[in-house]
Amino acid sequence: MLDGNLAFVAAVFVLAGLIKGVIGLGLPTVSMGLLAVVMPPVQAAAILVLPSFLTNAWQMMAGPSLPAVTRRLWPMLVTACLGTWAGAGLMTGPYARYGDILLGIALMAYALTGFRSKPIAVPAGRETWLGPLTGGLTGLITAATGVFVVPSVPYLQALRLGKEELIQALGLTFTISTIALAINLALAGALNFGAARPTLVALIAAFAGMWAGQVLRARLSPEIFRRCFFAGLLLLGLYLAVDALR
Repeated sequence: MLDGNLAFVAAVFVLAGLIKGVIGLGLPTVSMGLLAVVMPPVQAAAILVLPSFLTNAWQMMAGPSLPAVTRRLWPMLVTACLGTWAGAGLMTGPYARYGDILLGIALMAYALTGFRSKPIAVPAGRETWLGPLTGGLTGLITAATGVFVVPSVPYLQALRLGKEELIQALGLTFTISTIALAINLALAGALNFGAARPTLVALIAAFAGMWAGQVLRARLSPEIFRRCFFAGLLLLGLYLAVDALR
């Protein structure tokens, strides 16, 4: 990979890590969205795997709620893996050219959920079937685009978890989804030594961005930053979808 592209990768992951440090999510979404502007989604996903896994594993382990959220979310996590594996080849096969369109749509859908003034709530009794359905859909979208926030994040937010429970639930979900995606990429031959250098750059940049984001979070209104984040995500998704259709 050329030095100019490495600098772009570093800038993308600093930004993505910064956003994750402030609002607790966004690293895979932002990095996949921006990297897809200059490289195929499968190449972007290969660079993303290690930074995504390590940052989310750290988020998953940082708190006391992991056993409780694991017991509650395991059906969704299982179907997320099954959906991801069922969609193996969507990112690299004959339909790979539709990846940018799907990624753009996924980004816009996720961004639109962030502008809702009234939070969505999962009605009592529906979690038993809605969780596995959400996991399966998330898995298919993950397989096709490398992004695992839709519809998993809106669903987790609708469970009305406590703040720390939600942070750990997001970390757990993203960690499992990253592992499932990594298996798809490995079977497709996308994880190789050619991605080692940009992956290392991305990893260092992501952790630097997360540290800066945590510092910024103490000084900036999370609500203002969140609205800016979703507005930018909406525009990015629109650009990717329209550009891919040309």
